[in-house]
Amino acid sequence: MESKTVIDIENISKIYEMGTQQVFALRDVSLKIGENEYVALMGPSGSGKSTLMNILGCLDTPTDGKYLFKDENVKEMTDNDLAEIRNREIGFVFQTFNLLPRANAVKNVELPLVYSGMSPSKREELAEQTLINVGLGDRMDHKPNELSGGQRQRVAIARALVTNPAIILADEPTGNLDTKTGDEIMILFNKLWQNGNTIILVTHEEEVAMHAKRIIRMRDGLIESDTENPHFKVK
Repeated sequence: MESKTVIDIENISKIYEMGTQQVFALRDVSLKIGENEYVALMGPSGSGKSTLMNILGCLDTPTDGKYLFKDENVKEMTDNDLAEIRNREIGFVFQTFNLLPRANAVKNVELPLVYSGMSPSKREELAEQTLINVGLGDRMDHKPNELSGGQRQRVAIARALVTNPAIILADEPTGNLDTKTGDEIMILFNKLWQNGNTIILVTHEEEVAMHAKRIIRMRDGLIESDTENPHFKVK
């Protein structure tokens, strides 16, 4: 049975004005991503993958084209609607972790829930359970500077997961990690996918892209190829 489409973009372009010149970051890109897909968005620097990620994450708007998120037209949404999607529907994982340095792991994971109206005790309970789920049950009271790079990235992943989002959008999630730790994080993403999450990885690294089930390759603002990964393994 075909999965329900969560992301549907049609003929998306993004143009930046640079003085008197127009620079196309994206050119007429169309793409569908369904529930519980595991996708790598792959390409070299300047390929348009970061621009596309920002549009998919409702952090930026296209110059032309149409974006439907769960059948809702993003162009017709208010700023509050978009903020709601970013907070509840999309979990972001960044290369630089983006953790609050003076807050412990639990407080960092609680952050997306602060404006949800949830009671402090319920927020704490949910944050703790999510940290347990990513293998950090014994590091809840530690601040970022007391954690290894891999543990910090697990905190960031827990923060992305705590709102039970439709999509996890991970930008170069192993970029600041050594190879062994990076592999552990990719095994965690595989488990999250097996648990039903939709995963979109943005990367320029072939090794990272090979962990995904579907690989979309970009170049010069265009989708060069969109294929199933023949080497994909459930770990």
